[in-house]
Amino acid sequence: MSERASEWDKYLLGSVLFVSLLIGGGTASGLYTDTLIEIMAIVTGAVVFSRTPSQGAPRFAVWLLFFAGALLVLQVVPLPAAFFSHLRPDFLLGNPWLAGETRFRFVSVGVGRTIECLLYLVASSAFFLSVTRLRIEQVYGLLPFFFMGVICNGLAGAIQYSLSNDIAIKGLLPFTINAGLFANQNHFSALLFVSIPFVVYYGLFRGHLVSGALGLVTLLLLLLAAGSRAGVLIGLAITMISVIFLAARSRISGLGILVLFIGLSIYTIGAWTKIDAKVIDPAFGRAEFARTTIDGIKENWVTGIGFGNFQKAYQVYEKEGMIFSSYVNHVHNDYLEIAFEGGILAVVLMAIYFMFLLVSYAGIRREPLQKAAFLSVSFLLVHSLVDYPLRTAALAMTFAYMNAIIFHRGFADRSSQKRALMEIDHNGDKLFVPIGASS
Repeated sequence: MSERASEWDKYLLGSVLFVSLLIGGGTASGLYTDTLIEIMAIVTGAVVFSRTPSQGAPRFAVWLLFFAGALLVLQVVPLPAAFFSHLRPDFLLGNPWLAGETRFRFVSVGVGRTIECLLYLVASSAFFLSVTRLRIEQVYGLLPFFFMGVICNGLAGAIQYSLSNDIAIKGLLPFTINAGLFANQNHFSALLFVSIPFVVYYGLFRGHLVSGALGLVTLLLLLLAAGSRAGVLIGLAITMISVIFLAARSRISGLGILVLFIGLSIYTIGAWTKIDAKVIDPAFGRAEFARTTIDGIKENWVTGIGFGNFQKAYQVYEKEGMIFSSYVNHVHNDYLEIAFEGGILAVVLMAIYFMFLLVSYAGIRREPLQKAAFLSVSFLLVHSLVDYPLRTAALAMTFAYMNAIIFHRGFADRSSQKRALMEIDHNGDKLFVPIGASS
């Protein structure tokens, strides 16, 4: 692949990431902004895949995504009605294949929503696989696009919080903007805290310590202003761990680390005040959502009820005393929701992904950018225990980019070349310098 084509791939993928951070903050289904992002990601992926790759995609990731897509396809394929006998309650048998037809049924109780989720997965997968095919320099080159998206959201959030604590922007996008460019303040907070390891990396390893420190302070202040309890706690934790985790291989002095920890201590006081001012979990809160969802999982654990159909199926198991004018659209625990929608096969795929993520840690200890991505992915997964951040296109594309950094084979190849060069230099023999490595 030519250098110019590689540059174009970087700009195309960077544009997808930037646009997703600008308009992908909605949580409702059927948003035209999400459809636009999906089209951009799929078309861009097709362009990248049409060229000869400079780097192959990880085989295990390709197979994992293939089986995830196959699971969604299975949910919209008509199956014999006898297949569902004793697998789920009669009132959740799903729609018949044809009007008046009783011999065939779908796993999904809402085929349209499941197809929508399938397109969402295809777009995210196309973006992830496209990034893994880039040269390492181009993967680094996507970072400015990510930072520009974060800065735009930060500016929007700063303007909102400077005007009022309860400002909402309507009419600009097909959803009401409540925090930054997001509909949900928790998801806005998620974008802020996953940016922290990259800002720390930028300050420690790119020689921009002052601007990195200013960016870190700004992110922490915006997290406090946003008021997300989980976001404040995770922001504090990820900052401390990022400094310890990344500073071990940087040139920052011990005094610099001390100054950072003093600042974090002050931030902790403000964070605790913000959390203590609110009730952690009311009588009818997320714990009750989880209990009701678990009841649904127990009766649908084999097949699930179809991705995208949580809201429809949850109401079947909802207790009478929990029915109000406001309805439950998500369980605020992505793992329970995926298990409810996808059944045991979805749980197995999640477990396999976690296993590969943990195994990958052994191979990224020498690469700061991969370590930063690993931290961001880990804390985004932690946040998914109490929310549903990956169901917004902005964070889904961010998640795909970070995973592409973690699993990119080019970093491992470069590390092996460096070790080979060090060994050659140590032996004083230049005859076996790897191709493409500098002597």
